[in-house]
Amino acid sequence: MGARIAELTARRVRDPEAVTAAAASRIRAKSPLGDTGRAMIIAADHPARGATAVGGDELAMADRAELLRRLCVALERPGVTGVLGTADILEDLLLLGVLDGKCVFGSMNRGGLAGSVFEIDDRFTGYDAQTIAALRFDGGKMLTRIAPDDPATAGVLQASARAVDELAEQRLLAMVEPFLSRWEGGRVRNDLSPDAVIRSIAVASGLGRRSAYTWLKLPVVDDMERVLAATTLPVLLLGGDPGGAEGEREALARWWRALRLPGVQGLVVGRSLLYPADGDVAGAVDRAVGLL
Repeated sequence: MGARIAELTARRVRDPEAVTAAAASRIRAKSPLGDTGRAMIIAADHPARGATAVGGDELAMADRAELLRRLCVALERPGVTGVLGTADILEDLLLLGVLDGKCVFGSMNRGGLAGSVFEIDDRFTGYDAQTIAALRFDGGKMLTRIAPDDPATAGVLQASARAVDELAEQRLLAMVEPFLSRWEGGRVRNDLSPDAVIRSIAVASGLGRRSAYTWLKLPVVDDMERVLAATTLPVLLLGGDPGGAEGEREALARWWRALRLPGVQGLVVGRSLLYPADGDVAGAVDRAVGLL
C-alpha cells in the first residue's frame, strides 16, 4: 500500500479523470448499515477545517501519506461500513481502490476554520449534492453549529437547510451534526449538556423541506436516553479526540451504553480510531466494531 500511496501524485498529474473512472466502477454498498445492521463509519474530514491535532500533537493528521495508510488499515477491518471525508481524501481512496462495498459520505461545509474569528460562519466549501450524486456516493455531512450570540448562525442554518433539500432531491442521506455553541474567551465552545444537545436536535431536525433522508450525528453526553427521546430521526454517534488511553476506554464505555438505546444506528468516529494512544489502528477499530 505504501508504494501505491507514493504514486498518487503522479497518477493525478498523468490522468485527472482517473478519479471519475474509479468512482464509476466502484462497487456500492447495499446499505449504510452494512450486513450487520449497524453503521461503522470512519471520519477523516478534520484537516480541511484546519483541525489536525490529536492529543498533544497539533499536526498529527497533517502527514497525508500516514493518514491514508491508517485509513486503509481501518477500511480493511471487518464490520467497517463506510467513510466520511473531503474530496481530496476520498479521491485518494478511490484511486487506491479501497472503497468497494463501503458507503461514502462527502463532507460539505469546512469553511469555519478551527480557531478562526469566522468559525461559526461555516461556509459550504466542500462537496455539493450534485457532485455527491454524480460520483455515486451515498450522502453528505454538514456541521451545523447554532450560536445564539453570533449572527452568522442564520446563514449557517439557511445553507444547511438548502443542502438537506438538495440531498433529498437526489435521494441521498443528509448527515447533520448539530451543536449549540457559544463564544468563550475568543474561542467557540460546544455546549455538551443534555439540555443543549436536545435543543440542537430540535433545530437540526426541522431543517429543509423534507426529513425523510436526514440522519443526525450526535455526541454522547449524559442522560442520553432523554436526549434521544428528542427525535425520531436515525442517529449516529460521533467520537472526537479522547486524549489518551484512559479517554479511549471511557469513550468505549459511553458508546456501548448509548448504542443500546432506541434510534441509534451506529458510530461515526475518526481520530480516536485512526490515532489511538497505542498506535494500533486495527485493534482500535476492532474494539469499536465489537460494540456493535
